[in-house]
Amino acid sequence: MDIKRTQNFTISGKHQKPIVADVFYTANKTPKKIVVFCHGYKGFKDWGAWNLMAETFAKSGFFFVKFNFSHNGGTVNNPIDFPDLEAFGNNNYTKELDDLETVLDWLFTQKTYQKEVNTSQICLIGHSRGGGIVTIKAAEDNRIKNLISLAGVCDFEKRTSTVGDLEDWKKNGVKYVVNGRTKQHMPHYYQFYEDFIANKNRLDIKKATQKISVPHLIIHGNKDTAVLIDEAKKLHKWNPKSSLEIIDDANHVFNVSHPWKQEKTSVELEKVTNLCINFLS
Repeated sequence: MDIKRTQNFTISGKHQKPIVADVFYTANKTPKKIVVFCHGYKGFKDWGAWNLMAETFAKSGFFFVKFNFSHNGGTVNNPIDFPDLEAFGNNNYTKELDDLETVLDWLFTQKTYQKEVNTSQICLIGHSRGGGIVTIKAAEDNRIKNLISLAGVCDFEKRTSTVGDLEDWKKNGVKYVVNGRTKQHMPHYYQFYEDFIANKNRLDIKKATQKISVPHLIIHGNKDTAVLIDEAKKLHKWNPKSSLEIIDDANHVFNVSHPWKQEKTSVELEKVTNLCINFLS
């Protein structure tokens, strides 16, 4: 089966920076269900085994879209890792929601893949922080017909500030987080907190989850130390119609790492991918 892939094309965003995107599909001029994947915090579309996951979806008859948020720290020339730390520092949740909306709008207006997509069947998948983003978007956008959260967060507020350093953050205008893998000191400008406070009601994941009316799948590893499994259980409790799947022995990234040189994903990510495909089929 011949998988078509178009990688690293750009979509014009609302925030002066392009959104770099990929599509994976089987070219047969048959309209396909669309899957839009959102990466998490300190993530990017080419991280780990996301490309292998995209291929599996394409082989299973889906039109798979993944993209870098415009301010994730990547650039058009280097979409992997974080060459643009200034952009990273100016990212926030509402920019990510705007970027996702831009990608959804693009699906309805692009001409290239017109015969390959069924825009009445759009699923959102989000990993980690992206899980929160897609949940909010699914609650407010009736174009979304299915929602999947992978190791998703249930609360943005507790991640936006720690009470102790709020004054310092405001005074200095910036705080830094060390990236364990790249060793970069990654900035968060104080605008991140201000944007959250200004949009607190919209950014309430609990409220969004309680509004979800479309089929909703929550997947979490029981060895996740970055986002504890309790968050998945809360999401499931807030939307009792959702399905909760626990992956045994899986960490936050389902036992994949970056870079991923192997030809297959981890056993755990393979389980995740199969669960998603079965859910959407």
